[in-house]
Parts: sequence; C-alpha cells; structure tokens
Amino acid sequence: MTTRLKLSTRPGTDGTPVVTAVGEIDLSNADSFRDALSRAAPEGGRFVVDLTGVQYLDSAGLTVLFAHLPRIELIASPLLAPVLTISGLADITSVREPQD
Repeated sequence: MTTRLKLSTRPGTDGTPVVTAVGEIDLSNADSFRDALSRAAPEGGRFVVDLTGVQYLDSAGLTVLFAHLPRIELIASPLLAPVLTISGLADITSVREPQD
C-alpha cells in the first residue's frame, strides 16, 4: 500500500520557493508531484525540492525531477542517496542533506 503523498510549497529563507514532499512518490501520484513542481516557479526560476520526508521514490518521481533540471536543488536524507546517485541526479544537480 502506498503512503499518501503530501505536498506543500513555501518561501525559503532567501525567498526561493521550497516544495516539500512527504510520503512516497510513485506512478500513482507522479502527476501531482509534477504539478506542484511546475507551480513552484512558473516563470522558470530556481526552486528547492525537500525530499527529507520521502520514504520511497520510483522512476516516475525521478522523471519528474529530471524534467526540472537545472532549476532545482534537492534536499534529501541518506535514505534516498542511492537512488539519486544511481539515477545520475546527484551528479547533475545540487543535493544536500537536511540541516538540523
């Protein structure tokens, strides 16, 4: 059973939009994820995607992230590090761990 995906957007400390995802991102909710990212910076500006609360990210979610390169910076826990590395995302966009 898929964990429900919760998405929210807020301005970061420097004004850059931050999209926060909590739950699982897969084919069943990739469209919602895509819509949230598209609305984050509609004029083509940069934004941050906080994946700290994501427990699962499949290829549908990765495809959404790739579509927004090079506009995004990712925040991700070590849980997602293997997926981001194997997919190549970690090599072509900024990925950082959450700050305490």
